[in-house]
Amino acid sequence: MDKKYEKICNVIKADIERVNKNLNLNKELNVELDKELDDFLQSPSKRIRTVLTVLYMRASKLYLLPEHYELLAAVELVHNASLIHDDVIDESKTRRQRKSLNEKFDNKLAVISGDYLLGCALKKFVKINSAEITDIFADTLKDMCKGEVKQYFNRFKKTDIENYIEKSTLKTSSLFVSVLKSSIILAGETDYDLAVEFAENFGIAFQIRDDMLNIIKNGKDIDDGIYNAPLILSENIDEGIEKTKILLNNYINCARHCVNKLNESVYKAALLELLELIENV
Repeated sequence: MDKKYEKICNVIKADIERVNKNLNLNKELNVELDKELDDFLQSPSKRIRTVLTVLYMRASKLYLLPEHYELLAAVELVHNASLIHDDVIDESKTRRQRKSLNEKFDNKLAVISGDYLLGCALKKFVKINSAEITDIFADTLKDMCKGEVKQYFNRFKKTDIENYIEKSTLKTSSLFVSVLKSSIILAGETDYDLAVEFAENFGIAFQIRDDMLNIIKNGKDIDDGIYNAPLILSENIDEGIEKTKILLNNYINCARHCVNKLNESVYKAALLELLELIENV
């Protein structure tokens, strides 16, 4: 998967590098923590939200402004802050093949570090100077928290699939939707319905795949009382995984239907390759 994904990323390599440069933080904390956060942000990462947005924008023949790179960097900061907070919640010891911040330091400093990244993201949103986009991401942050709260109070409960999809939409899909919708608004366009539909389906598919792989690889979510699609769809794990693959492919097909409406280009081809990549578990 890594080589195939790297090939997709190479289509927009310059854009990804520009976003990475915008992730450089001011050295204003403790020297050790500054380095740790810099290393964390620049460590190997999929940058999936950046990749998805840039590919879709370029496939739609929309020009990227300097403000787009601020926006994408802000979204990456929000995502990375959520990972730091997730590691505290999940008591994770590693992240990206290195010690998690909560393991290297402690929960208190990890939470503050995540909050600091959110503050850095907020500065970038303000710099973009769009009240509409700032409002979109204020709602998105609320939605992400709602998703986590919903997951917390549903621990050790077998809910229905509708509840699971709602949680996945809030927790994960909302950020995909917000960055693509905001990018289109920033480009001066108002017709973003197709993009929102695509991002929403992709985001849900992305979460379903992640949850399924968790169960296939180690089952930690089960131990933590987080009962995702495979357990909801069947009492038998193997049967639940097969049914989850069908659910996953339904959302991928919906996303593919949106992409197929775009004009032919190398960027559209890369989007279709990306969908094929997450379809194959």
